Amino acid sequence: MQTIKLKSRGTYVSYLQELLGKLGYQIPATGYFGNMTDEAVRDFQKKNDLVEDGEVGLKTWTVLVDKSRPAPSMSDKFLGEQDLKNFAQKHKLELAAVKAVNEVESSGKGFFVDGRPKILFEGHIFWRQLKERGIEPSSISNASNADVLYSSWTKSHYVGGTREYVRLEKASKLLSNPLVKEAALASASWGSYQIMGFHAKKLGYDSVGAFVDQMYIHERNQLEAFGRYITAFGCINHLRSLNWASFAKCYNGPAYAQNKYDIKMAQAYQKYLNHP
Repeated sequence: MQTIKLKSRGTYVSYLQELLGKLGYQIPATGYFGNMTDEAVRDFQKKNDLVEDGEVGLKTWTVLVDKSRPAPSMSDKFLGEQDLKNFAQKHKLELAAVKAVNEVESSGKGFFVDGRPKILFEGHIFWRQLKERGIEPSSISNASNADVLYSSWTKSHYVGGTREYVRLEKASKLLSNPLVKEAALASASWGSYQIMGFHAKKLGYDSVGAFVDQMYIHERNQLEAFGRYITAFGCINHLRSLNWASFAKCYNGPAYAQNKYDIKMAQAYQKYLNHP
């Protein structure tokens, strides 16, 4: 494990924040090692007879992972080489292209350490999904639920990590109506490839609930959903022709260039082509 401390950034910080969150520390999963994370680390070190230096090195990582007790079967939920080979064969794609997309477009892993699939809840989508089900969102919108129900996109209410499930649960209980829970599930993006729940039926799932159930099983099921998505929306043709810009625009939207998704995938493709 990489040693991290105050002002560090990146995936190791995100993982640290995820572990701390599971242990009850209420910190946002930002991927930035700020003051709140520093205070939580020092508190953890103090309570576990570690040197209280705020640095997360080998000893602190070891105790953190041990205390958070990841689900013992988590490794059974991760994608393997054969899964990517099967996907490439099924969809008539180059394996190097599949690996490139998986590297750039997946979120690293599809599950939190507690075994639940990664999600991000979108309150503006929830607003639309309620309307589609005949429920007027403005009639139930108030200050107490402003963090889960709003008419326009904003990232200000994101809390990241497993705490997104708190927002999802809060949204699903705004009314004692099964359609509200369905709308809430449809308003989150799920798994490694962060596919929105409201796409479920277009992707061939019987319901939003059936789609969500599949996301809990294995990253293989999340990859299956990704395959259905790029097929349903025509992105797969761009992937077959290795047109990275068109694929990125299709999958990520017109802002793809700002994040250089096409360049990242092209570079990853060359890497896997040279070193399969």
